Amino acid sequence: QVQLVESGGGLVQAGGSLRLSCAASGRTFSGYVMGWFRQAPGKEREYVAAITWRGGSEYYADSVKGRFTISRDNAKNTLYLQMNTLKPEDTAVYYCGAGVISTQYVAYGRKYNYWGQGTQVTVST
Repeated sequence: QVQLVESGGGLVQAGGSLRLSCAASGRTFSGYVMGWFRQAPGKEREYVAAITWRGGSEYYADSVKGRFTISRDNAKNTLYLQMNTLKPEDTAVYYCGAGVISTQYVAYGRKYNYWGQGTQVTVST
């Protein structure tokens, strides 16, 4: 049974940093795309970043490019999202997802097969 468990969220001031983790278990993810999405209150789920588990190719939404970095540790089966220069508009519940996805569809949440429970990130002014 596939499990994705996010951690690392919290409250941070604008301009600060956080690192999110997503521990993945239950199968081999070598052929998968792993992604981070977020959802703010009253808004739809929004794509943040994605990475191919095997080759490590990275993809980012324009809103986070240059501030966020996605990475993975194959040995630990863990996905990361390093978030720097955080802004109040980054406040949301952050989810990690996994799926066998063509890289042209990494921003499409409905293409992902598995999701974690989410971790809250709050950025104060």
